[in-house]
Amino acid sequence: MDFVYKFPVVKGIQAEKEYYIAMVPLKMLSKLFPTDDEYVLPEYRAQRKINEARIPIISRYILDNRESYVFSALAASIDGDFRFSSASGTADAGVLEVNMDSKFLINDGQHRKAAILEALKEEPSLGDETIPIVFFADKGLARSQQIFTDLNKNAVKTSNSISELYDSRDQMAVMTRDVISRIEFLNAYTDKEKDILGKFSSSLFTLNTFYTANKTIVGRGSIDNAKEFLLDFWNCVCKHMPQWQELEHKEITKIDLRENYIATQSIVIHALGRIGNYLFQHQEIDMEECLTRLNHVNWHRGSQQWYLRAINQNGRIITSKKAALLIANVIKSAVGIPLSVDEVAAEKALQKTISE
Repeated sequence: MDFVYKFPVVKGIQAEKEYYIAMVPLKMLSKLFPTDDEYVLPEYRAQRKINEARIPIISRYILDNRESYVFSALAASIDGDFRFSSASGTADAGVLEVNMDSKFLINDGQHRKAAILEALKEEPSLGDETIPIVFFADKGLARSQQIFTDLNKNAVKTSNSISELYDSRDQMAVMTRDVISRIEFLNAYTDKEKDILGKFSSSLFTLNTFYTANKTIVGRGSIDNAKEFLLDFWNCVCKHMPQWQELEHKEITKIDLRENYIATQSIVIHALGRIGNYLFQHQEIDMEECLTRLNHVNWHRGSQQWYLRAINQNGRIITSKKAALLIANVIKSAVGIPLSVDEVAAEKALQKTISE
């Protein structure tokens, strides 16, 4: 046999089968993994078809974080002959030699591979850096497809909240974390890990909810000087949301607040983001005086003003962007902020629907 590929590897055992881990230079990926497999019918492939839209995003991540990017290992099957030769003194480290006619099939990581190849076009110096590849012996298409399934079906996507908690590159995530941590009420009742709260959760909000609202507040404005505004805005909101104050002073329970009022619903926080956006664009307005009027809003879930804005015909919370706009209309009217042309049109359409 003519062995041409030689990889220094560490051998491992899973399910009584050997596998090998190699550190492979990025410039070798184009030689090891052909791209034509992705155009074959799904039943004859060992992985999903590449989503082309993801490639430039991942590639830009590499290039923008040249000194700090990180990738987990690729997983691949070797379709062909190979042999492992252990190094002297150890049985589990050595050299994996692969026949030149063998094919390498990616079981996990095809988007990472494609993005790396794209990044190499712009930054060839990446070629000498390495990525770990876990090599399995190919036992036919069915086995390769099963490996792909096993590697992917049990993967759990991280919540948006925990991603924003850990992300130090996203300025808005950093600012949101800082603002929440500096406001005692929000810090006490914001879950920084979950995106969906259970009925009996000790938290009332999620970090992702405030992150999304803050993005609405800043909009296309400069993010560089937004932190102090966000801090002042949410401090004012906390001071003048009556049920929030009642909870803080133990005049109401969290269960009562959740079940009978909409004041802590994510869609209301998003609506408040629209209020914040107007104030951010009109910083000549006295924010404290404006938001004091939040005390005059009836946040009770049963209030007729929330019908088809925040509450649907079945009594459930509406979570659409349109709902955020319609809820914001009520808040704007209460605090003395004029409605935009689009908001007036949405208001007329709602009144027409209600009257029919």
